Amino acid sequence: MAGGRALIAASILDADLSNLANAVRRLHVAGADRIHLDVMDAHFVPNLTFGAKTIRHLRKRTDLPLDAHLMISEPGRYLDEYLEAGCDSITFHVEVEEEIAPTLERIRAAGRAAGLSMRPATPLTALEPYHELLDIVMVMTVEPGFGGQTFMRDVAAEKLLAARDLLHHKAYGGEVHVDGGVNRETAELVGGLGVDVLVVGSALFTKGRDMAREIRLIRALADEGYQYERNDGVPPIPRDRMVTFTSLPKHLAHRFMDEIEAGGIPVVMLRGDGVINPDGVRDYDLLVPATVETLVVERHAAARARYLGEAEAWRAAFIAARGVIAPPGYP
Repeated sequence: MAGGRALIAASILDADLSNLANAVRRLHVAGADRIHLDVMDAHFVPNLTFGAKTIRHLRKRTDLPLDAHLMISEPGRYLDEYLEAGCDSITFHVEVEEEIAPTLERIRAAGRAAGLSMRPATPLTALEPYHELLDIVMVMTVEPGFGGQTFMRDVAAEKLLAARDLLHHKAYGGEVHVDGGVNRETAELVGGLGVDVLVVGSALFTKGRDMAREIRLIRALADEGYQYERNDGVPPIPRDRMVTFTSLPKHLAHRFMDEIEAGGIPVVMLRGDGVINPDGVRDYDLLVPATVETLVVERHAAARARYLGEAEAWRAAFIAARGVIAPPGYP
């Protein structure tokens, strides 16, 4: 993941479909954060692309997340094929004529991110009945079905910032995506509207342009839009930045990590460089994403103080019972 807030999901719709493996490799080297897969059935939209079998083969060619956008009439019927193909996230359209909630539930039960998308004319309110099942809200700023269309600024202004409200149940990881007409001319606008993931297609395959530079430029412009429109001029916190929330003996660190993660926030536990405990093992650092550090403090500051006190009591009891054990590798 590149340092910054905006993520680039590179659509391969305008790539050479006879050599998709090469396109995916190029995008990987160029710095794309994800591969966006536009699946069309020539029924829900008037175009036909590829299906789960192609995705299954592409999965072997890259470690990048695969972001499937199913523009098909019966996503529930074919869902298992896309799960088995290795898609990391699956988004389908709220306009389909079948039950929506069961399909979202199956995606999440499989450990993948579930999303809903909507045509430009469909209001955001159509997603409200399913909002607690959503990890992704994808706003279409062109009519689905073909690449290279003109970006609809009025749709972006109406829906992108408002889409965030549909993800308020997600303490961490909820994403607003924008798909359609995203390029160097529109990136700053959508960044300023709080978008997390920019789906970029034809702009990356324009003849004569450097793909890696285009990705860097679009990402930087989106982050700049967020900085000056949403963040009072302060550069956004990079999504990959982690901060240490506390340091504890291993058995206490495990317990506290489980408590924090139960609230939907990921924790990384690493052996630290600080206190060496009387059992000869260093404290473990609990790292949380910097983007949600304030929320973690609000939720868990009191528990942190309690755990630190418990750690001191445990150290004193250990020394009284067993003395101090030299750390491994020390004489």
